[in-house]
Amino acid sequence: MIRVLLADDQELVRDGFAMILDAQDDMEVVGQAADGARSVELARTLAPDVVLMDVRMPGMDGIEATRRLRAAGLHRLAVLMLTTFDLDEYVYEALRAGANGFLLKDVPRSVLIQGVRTVAAGEALLAPAITRRLIERFVNEPPPTRARPRELDELTDREHEVLLRLGRGRSNSEIARELFLSEATVKTHVAHVLRKLGLRDRVHAVVYVYEVGLIFPGR
Repeated sequence: MIRVLLADDQELVRDGFAMILDAQDDMEVVGQAADGARSVELARTLAPDVVLMDVRMPGMDGIEATRRLRAAGLHRLAVLMLTTFDLDEYVYEALRAGANGFLLKDVPRSVLIQGVRTVAAGEALLAPAITRRLIERFVNEPPPTRARPRELDELTDREHEVLLRLGRGRSNSEIARELFLSEATVKTHVAHVLRKLGLRDRVHAVVYVYEVGLIFPGR
């Protein structure tokens, strides 16, 4: 069973999500929180697999709550951010805080359900449109001036090629086609890249390659 914690300041929203998820054979809503601080408390005591975290909540918002969950060492806990506001700053800050995915509240129930399953399985959830917007964020920013991170030297040539494609938002199957590899081999390379660079997931890899100046939009 996928144990889910709901964090949203609107009771009707929480109840609606609970009805949808509890109706699934492989999901169980184990708790509800009306603010970020309470979600952190419940995550520590209930040990859910996934937190559906609203961005805007009174007191502590979802982004700060996510930061505190990561600071508390709850790295295996998947955080799926939900909001009615499709704004770039929320997407970027949520991902930097340690979120595993980002969805709008008006997505079809099937997308919500699959999103929970995706992040529970350890995968990142970031729609192509959001990936493009995340990349576009860097278009008007100057290239980084800091030195090349030393951890990049730990990558093999093949792993470097995979990292660049991760930065472009490529899926494993797309990387496999471009590099003439099997998907299983690509999956292994991705795992090595994330481990060597200390990255949480594929989404974090997208942010990383642009922040360190490995690639720039349009190149």
